[in-house]
Amino acid sequence: MEIFLIRLLQFMLAISILVLLHEGGHFFFAKLFGIRVEKFYLFFDPWFHLFQFKPKNSDTTYGVGWLPLGGYCKIAGMIDESFDTEQMKKPAEPWEFRSKPAWQRLLVMIGGVLVNFLLALFIYSMVLFTWDDTYIPLNDMSMGMKFNETAKSMGFCDGDVLVAADGQPMKRFDIDMYRAMADAHTVSVRRGGKLVDITMPEDASLLNMLKEQPVFARPFIPSRVDSVVEGTPAHRAGLRQGDIILAVGDKAIDSWAAYDDCMAVKGDMLTAAKTPADSMRIRTTTIVFAHQGTTTKDTVNMVLTPDLTMGIMRTPLNHYYKPHTVSYGFFESFPAGVTYGMGVLRGYVDDLKYVFTADGAKQLGGFGAIGSLFPPTWDWMMFWRMTAFLSIILAFMNILPIPALDGGHVLFLLYEMITRRKPSEKFLIWAEYIGFGILILLMLVANLNDVLRWLGYM
Repeated sequence: MEIFLIRLLQFMLAISILVLLHEGGHFFFAKLFGIRVEKFYLFFDPWFHLFQFKPKNSDTTYGVGWLPLGGYCKIAGMIDESFDTEQMKKPAEPWEFRSKPAWQRLLVMIGGVLVNFLLALFIYSMVLFTWDDTYIPLNDMSMGMKFNETAKSMGFCDGDVLVAADGQPMKRFDIDMYRAMADAHTVSVRRGGKLVDITMPEDASLLNMLKEQPVFARPFIPSRVDSVVEGTPAHRAGLRQGDIILAVGDKAIDSWAAYDDCMAVKGDMLTAAKTPADSMRIRTTTIVFAHQGTTTKDTVNMVLTPDLTMGIMRTPLNHYYKPHTVSYGFFESFPAGVTYGMGVLRGYVDDLKYVFTADGAKQLGGFGAIGSLFPPTWDWMMFWRMTAFLSIILAFMNILPIPALDGGHVLFLLYEMITRRKPSEKFLIWAEYIGFGILILLMLVANLNDVLRWLGYM
């Protein structure tokens, strides 16, 4: 429950920041061109609101709605999600959106996307300035990777050190590494001191690499115990710091990746258990381990906790490899942040091709999936990284040429500027209805996927 609340608070704070600044972009340009803004709301307020106020001598009512699906800036004389058709039947006023030149209306419409995009680049810059850029280079991971069966069928072997994709060096273990391998014709690895080229199949897919359990590749980390929590099954069994786990039951263990795979199988069995006796049988296992500096194997019987843990902390990757840190001065951080942000945007756009596949549609996620991306503990660096990532997504999705999104309004404005003809208000209203319906449908599908995943059907 505590993890859920921490993720929920991070999600709500991030969304609130992004929505306020997005709508603030529309608000800024509207006020700049003398357009009246009637309402400025965080979250939607169908039927009622949580809070609102209207400053003296102001045309704008500010408030907070109860439905956290976004926010809105109601601009006078504009066909938007408020569907205020009565206002549009009246003669146009000079302070209305529809009375302004097309170029001014265009800037009003792209204001939100512009703010979100610039915000993401700024956050990435400040993250690099504050926390530096620390990572372990792939080339330094001399113990290599632990690969799944799909990867091994392509020619990869446990212990291979990933070097390059189509001749381009791979720097670090992250989503870009997977993307580079999925798009490459040839992946180069270092095996036994020699460089080996592996030809990737034409149907290699980033989505498949990540959705398989276990995933395509993980760093090879020996199953060495960093510490043991007092009073836990491992402590009572006599495990201590430096011990190496060699087997769980009849499953040999050579790394924490293999240990995770073993526990994942037990987890599936525990979910299918029908009686307490079945659950106890699954939780009861033998653990084979060796004390640090010895070759003698000890075997103990152990009853794992209900969540299949034994009370051990793992020796992390940076115990074996020295992290590489790149520091940035204040002004140096801005070009670095722009470069990083543009890379994130390119990767996100490239990955959209998977949405139009059957498997990709199943991977669509709603608010639950987005919230789960935040860390289970409050980590400001990860919070701001996730906020920047969501800001880029919000900017890109809003600029898509779909009616009811900013990109739909931009499309019609560009048509007007090119043809010198304004689409009829009736057409714009129907386009808004259709676009809004598409968005609601996509939202329902994405959140239904969350529910189905939670129930175990996906």
